[in-house]
Amino acid sequence: MTRQRIPDAILDAAHARSSARAARDWPEADRLKAVIESGGWKVVDHGTDFALSPATPPDVVEAGRVRYGSSASVPSRLDEAAVGTATVVIVATDHPGDVERALAGLREHAPDGTQLLIVADAPSTAQAAALEALGAVEPGAPGIGTEVIWTSERLGRAAALNAGIRRAAASVVVLLDETAEPAGDLISPLAAALADETVAVTGPWGVLADDPGSGNLRRLEPAAGDVDAIDGACLAFRRADFAGRGPLDERFQTGAWLDVWWSLVLRQPAGSGPPRRALALAGLPVIRHSGRHEPESAEAARQSKRAYYRLLERFRGADLLRGRR
Repeated sequence: MTRQRIPDAILDAAHARSSARAARDWPEADRLKAVIESGGWKVVDHGTDFALSPATPPDVVEAGRVRYGSSASVPSRLDEAAVGTATVVIVATDHPGDVERALAGLREHAPDGTQLLIVADAPSTAQAAALEALGAVEPGAPGIGTEVIWTSERLGRAAALNAGIRRAAASVVVLLDETAEPAGDLISPLAAALADETVAVTGPWGVLADDPGSGNLRRLEPAAGDVDAIDGACLAFRRADFAGRGPLDERFQTGAWLDVWWSLVLRQPAGSGPPRRALALAGLPVIRHSGRHEPESAEAARQSKRAYYRLLERFRGADLLRGRR
């Protein structure tokens, strides 16, 4: 693999930081470290010397296709005027049959003005082959557009979603898991719910904390109507809120607790007003299939535990939980 060239500005900052450390000017050393990291590099000290390495995998160009090494590398549309009804983001990794089932439901039932974004997050060979064939598939309704975003390495759940959302053209964004199959027009009711400014996030499946007074979120119950959070299998919000409150925290490598975290981020009031609402819409035309999940590995369990404590770290004590009525 070709070694990535260190930009002159980053190298200069690293040398200046080394001099600041030698002079024990720690505030200046910390400032220069932030400059280095904001430029996409990380610095590791080895005594009086240092080493620089990319903070994220590099972008790779193969046969004219860009495979992005980070979500931040994906060209953003968030500053453009919103067009269309909704943008649907699906992350594709290892189960092409599930992804195609979700896409088929969208092609059949989504209204004109729907944009489909598939994030090919370092997919399996079978999944990559299925996505390569997308160009030959009838897109469905005349107003449905499809775009595939490819990554050079597997970024993880939150980073992959960020990569997709950065390409969102519509004012409403729907995150759809491959286990959810639209059986009718799922998009229009979600967009209509978000026309209510008090609603921050919506979807067909909501969750409530079983005992919000304890601050313990481990037990969550399915619910409809006004809820604490929306299940990530189908979760809709405004693109403008992502621009103002995002991106998703990319330390969430899996989907565990990410949906609850993002729902609460969206619901937090901007000032002293009441929290915004999470609204679960019962009876939407969508089928939820059980995922083909293997037994949880030790690493997956560790990731879930870290995600849970990350959630508590931000929201413990926040007045955002309704609990059972």
